[in-house]
Amino acid sequence: MDQAPATPGVAQSDPALDLPQRRKMEILLAILLGLFLSALDQTIVGTALPRIVGELRGSNELYTWVVTVYLLTATITGVFYGKLSDLYGRRPMLLIGVSIFLLGSVSSGLSWSMESLILFRGLQGIGAGALFPISLAVIADLFTPAERGKYQGLFGAVFGLSSIIGPLLGGWLTENISWHWIFFVNLPVGLLTLVIIYRYLPTVRGRGSHRSLDYLGAVVFTVAVSLLMIGLTNKAASDWSSVWVGGLIAASFVVGAIFLFIESRAAEPIIPLGLFRDRGYSVTILATFLASIGFFGAIIFLPRWFQFVRGVSPTESGLQVLALLAGVILSSVISGMLVSRTGRYRNLAIGSLATMSIGILLLTGLRADTDLPVLWAWMFITGLGIGPTLSVFTIVVQSVVPFERLGVATSSLTFFRQIGGSVGLALVGTIFAQSFGSQLQLQLVAAGVPAPAAGRIAAAAASGAGDQLTAAGTDLAATLSAVLPAPLQPLIPAIVSGVHEAFSLAIADTFWFGLLATSVALVAVVLALHERPLRGFAPRDVKAAVATRPALEAPAAD
Repeated sequence: MDQAPATPGVAQSDPALDLPQRRKMEILLAILLGLFLSALDQTIVGTALPRIVGELRGSNELYTWVVTVYLLTATITGVFYGKLSDLYGRRPMLLIGVSIFLLGSVSSGLSWSMESLILFRGLQGIGAGALFPISLAVIADLFTPAERGKYQGLFGAVFGLSSIIGPLLGGWLTENISWHWIFFVNLPVGLLTLVIIYRYLPTVRGRGSHRSLDYLGAVVFTVAVSLLMIGLTNKAASDWSSVWVGGLIAASFVVGAIFLFIESRAAEPIIPLGLFRDRGYSVTILATFLASIGFFGAIIFLPRWFQFVRGVSPTESGLQVLALLAGVILSSVISGMLVSRTGRYRNLAIGSLATMSIGILLLTGLRADTDLPVLWAWMFITGLGIGPTLSVFTIVVQSVVPFERLGVATSSLTFFRQIGGSVGLALVGTIFAQSFGSQLQLQLVAAGVPAPAAGRIAAAAASGAGDQLTAAGTDLAATLSAVLPAPLQPLIPAIVSGVHEAFSLAIADTFWFGLLATSVALVAVVLALHERPLRGFAPRDVKAAVATRPALEAPAAD
């Protein structure tokens, strides 16, 4: 295919491959910093929320929305940014996204009420939606498929580091300076990212159609995802049969079906449905969605176990899951390097999901008295399996789609990863609540609590006291000492033991669902993901791969 005439200042076909290596590293550093900011703001707010709610005099109903609105707007806009970056270039979309993110950060730090904070966090999320998918796409613009692996692996490392640093930094800033600085801290790093991107990143885009964007599809997509995310968020306080949970989720599926109909007929669809005709693309998206269910379940419930059962602080609980995140970081980087060295990814994908399944299976053995070194080993194995799903699956998607679809394909992968996490959290939350309710009386009796007393405690937990009983940071023995009558005071050690065991078994049961999800992903990859040569791969001569890289492929059918 002939190359289109070059437009001054606009690169048409993998132009960044001609940049000096030092310039590439500067751009890589900038987008990694931007990605770090986006991931950090998903975790840094959690430890500061109690202080924020207290100072802003917010209600419990608004508590979770400080986090939810950020995830909602980032999830929705990510797909739009990916599509727009294919049409108009990565550089302008990334500059717009980082600028909006910084504006939202400053505004969040200046919030005067919970309502204003939620509004500005939503603005922050609108900007953050650009950072992850476009940053991944920029890697594909900077490097050949033969080189991408060792750099894509860094993204998994950044994600893992943000999960560690976020709670620690959020807690330290809140306790020693002010909660406002958990947002202001984004400014110096974000401004540096803006300067480097503006000065050095070329405007890379495909040669696809520049017809008008599918605005109708964009509106319907936004409504569908909003209904789904709000319904899943409401699950924490309502039953699946509630109109605010099951009703909203059902409505999201109806609107989603309308969206698919619109996309199938759109001239320039938000998500080109033709991409899903490629089996490699489809199975990778499915595997990413399912793996995210297992990953997010582990990362959410394990810190809670450390806080409640082992009685550690929120900050220390973040350090306790370091073994999990160490596995994620290590395997993400190594797997990316292996793809770059060998050009093969199928066995790595299979191995990662198998390892993740083994790790999650081990975690189903969690008990209140599980030795910490044993638990750390289980978490490390699980992390080793999770890491390659963050890097290898991105390489696969970017290898099987044509260049002019690279942005939207990458953003779609990010979208399904986030949706998988949200769906997984809602489902495992339900499993945890049901399992804890069924195990509580049994474990109390097993710990030596008389059956009548155990029955009364279990009934009280079922009536709504269970959440207060197992809240993170609760000193259960002290709480029981304050509320139990004198005749029952001698039973406090047995009650604590029984509640802790029931809590541990309930968390262990959530991992069975994660095991099911990762096992299905493993089967799908084994049966449907076939090895394909990475475009331009030349393991012993990367320069030759750059020089001989084929011209743009034809767009996939919509």
